Amino acid sequence: MDDLFVARSQETLAKDTSVVPEFWQQKYRSDASKNWDKFYHHNTTNFFKNRHWTDRVFEELRPGHSFTEEKPVLLEIGCGVGNFIWPVLERNPDIFIYACDFSKRAIDFVKQNEGYVQERCQAFVCDITKDRLADTIPPHSVDIVSAIFVFSALPPEKQAAAVANIAEILKPGGRILFRDYGIYDIAQLRFKSGHKLEDNLYVRQDGTLAYYFSKARLHELFVQHGGLVELDNDYVISRLKNIKKNIDVERVFTQARFQAPIDSGLLEKAMTDTQITISAAAAEEEDSGAIVDMAVDVK
Repeated sequence: MDDLFVARSQETLAKDTSVVPEFWQQKYRSDASKNWDKFYHHNTTNFFKNRHWTDRVFEELRPGHSFTEEKPVLLEIGCGVGNFIWPVLERNPDIFIYACDFSKRAIDFVKQNEGYVQERCQAFVCDITKDRLADTIPPHSVDIVSAIFVFSALPPEKQAAAVANIAEILKPGGRILFRDYGIYDIAQLRFKSGHKLEDNLYVRQDGTLAYYFSKARLHELFVQHGGLVELDNDYVISRLKNIKKNIDVERVFTQARFQAPIDSGLLEKAMTDTQITISAAAAEEEDSGAIVDMAVDVK
């Protein structure tokens, strides 16, 4: 992002000084699961397109790419109705996928899909901010975690707990593949007054949340708090043009890869930190919703 683009974007955001009242902020957080179930009730499996582009941006998802000699294991958080799962299973005959979402309705749609075979996929309901993934998945058994347009649905105060939760099921050297909304994305700049909860956090018309990430925020979450190794972390700028509709805008996304430490001592420390963080989150947020994907796929 060039300096002029950043300056203009900051000027636009600075004009919105109002925030959603505290009562409604808490309601949007506590009703997260309900709002997403409503979303899937209205849209079923028809809203998102299958994500055939993921192996073009993450080499780890290409056939034959594996961290071990064994059958690779992947976890997708915020799986929705399976738009990431089906292309990956089709391309990679040896992979096994765990898939979780906080919406029971979404998980039901995954299990009803003809591509769902229990020998290759296990879908389950989970709020990654408070439900321990290791209760379903063996600790340190996952090669790859895909976090694609999911952390943006998390309030900032819950994001570190989610990272710690994920770290507990990653193998030493296992990787997190991250892609989400970036700060100054056109969707952020177009929010009207009355949708802002705090800096970079907004609520959509349907009650779902949208957080816009900076590279610094990702480094803070995954490296400083999560104890992971940063392999890459950058902005992806995509120009969206539609001549008929007179649209010519820039989409801004964050894309990153993080790796679990290989050193056994660092891994044990990460386990201890994870257990403490998740326990605290569960005690404080018993009624909070889990996280699913709400994003515009970019081909």
